[in-house]
Amino acid sequence: MFAPGHDRRQEWLPPNDRFARQPALRRPESRPVADSGNSDSDWLDDPVTSSSDLPPDPATSRPSWRGGRSGNYDLIVVLFCGMLLISNIGATKLIQFGPIITDGGAFLFPLTYIFGDVLSEVYGFRRARRAIFMGFGLSILASLTFYLVQVAPAADAYENQAAFEAVLGFVPRIVLASLCGFLAGQLLNAYVLVRIKQRTKERHLWARLIGSTLVGELADTVVFCTIAFYGVITGGDFLNYVITGYVYKCLVEVVMLPVTYPVIGLIKRHEPDYVPGAAVAAGTGDRR
Repeated sequence: MFAPGHDRRQEWLPPNDRFARQPALRRPESRPVADSGNSDSDWLDDPVTSSSDLPPDPATSRPSWRGGRSGNYDLIVVLFCGMLLISNIGATKLIQFGPIITDGGAFLFPLTYIFGDVLSEVYGFRRARRAIFMGFGLSILASLTFYLVQVAPAADAYENQAAFEAVLGFVPRIVLASLCGFLAGQLLNAYVLVRIKQRTKERHLWARLIGSTLVGELADTVVFCTIAFYGVITGGDFLNYVITGYVYKCLVEVVMLPVTYPVIGLIKRHEPDYVPGAAVAAGTGDRR
């Protein structure tokens, strides 16, 4: 028995005629590829879709409407948090230059206040506070991570346990001092800068930068030095440590003004949601 439609005559045809009766298959057309001297299989590597045919990536495409994601905010927050974490590790070592006593965090930590000024001046108190809380949370995460690594059993071949504990070990006083000083100093720095801007608008940027730094660095230095080293350093050495650290950090802000000014101006010009002359009310995030 044969299925309906089966042509028995094809069984008696010669092989060449039999295949000739089959429907021809169409070879897919391919785009011409320039001869580059390679093998014939290079057409497999030819892209099917060009990059111009793909939709824009929402994570990297810049919004064209006001109030969207700011182009430089994420980058500034990353630098802000990175310098904070590095400074916290460096602060575990006291260093001395002649009669001047300070800690290793003095190299980078003043720059966190410059980035804090940029965040407050350009993005307002609410976004600056968000970055401060993010840095605060990362500091806690780093401290807990170092603590877990410290108490974890060391391998037999590892001979640097004491050195690790001395540099990155969990020291409750240092951790508490760093967290409290950072939170108090940065929040005051952002609050004072925004309050001054509400009165001065775009004028007297130098007054906002220096004035906020004087208040914020004072709170940060006093809180950190008192919690971390009071009793370890006593008397005149403690006052020397506090005063030296405070004056040095404020001087860094003054010396960096020629750099901070054009950086803030550049960021303002490239932020789609920045309104010149508008101050962001502390605690609200609304421009006035």
